[in-house]
Amino acid sequence: MSRITIPTIESATGATADIYSRVKKISGGRVPNTYAALGYLVPASLAAVLDVQSALNSGSLSRQEHEIIKLLISEKTGCDVCVAAHSFVGKLVGLPVDALTAVREGRSTGDVKRDALVRFVSQLHTTSGTISEDEFNAIRAAGYTDIQLAEISLTIALGIFTNTFNRINATDVDFPAVK
Repeated sequence: MSRITIPTIESATGATADIYSRVKKISGGRVPNTYAALGYLVPASLAAVLDVQSALNSGSLSRQEHEIIKLLISEKTGCDVCVAAHSFVGKLVGLPVDALTAVREGRSTGDVKRDALVRFVSQLHTTSGTISEDEFNAIRAAGYTDIQLAEISLTIALGIFTNTFNRINATDVDFPAVK
């Protein structure tokens, strides 16, 4: 059970009600538990998350690439809520279940560009300091541009924010369970 108790979505007022309304418009009428808690506690933080996601959605990385990054970061961070969410959304944006499983298990997905992205994000997550020239050259050789490297960084940052909050809150998983 989530550690932070929030009132019902329907009882929200003011900025919280406004941000919940915005979430419902983009998520098929529901407010996921992570967003419900963030919207209740700091509506501006949820607005920032939505704004960042909107900017990323209009960027040059595909929705599949964003979901791969978020799933990988969530798996490595140990956020069961986000692993379930990004596995679910990953399927919705057309990622095969076996590719999602491979990302979570650290295996090849069978797609050279996707695997290069997974290796790069894994390196960023598990190391410190400036990445090596070899790592930089490998992601560029896979076809990623300077703009996309910035988008990858922002996607990682957004994932770490929600992962961290969910780990603090012990947010209830409200997406289908992942095997």
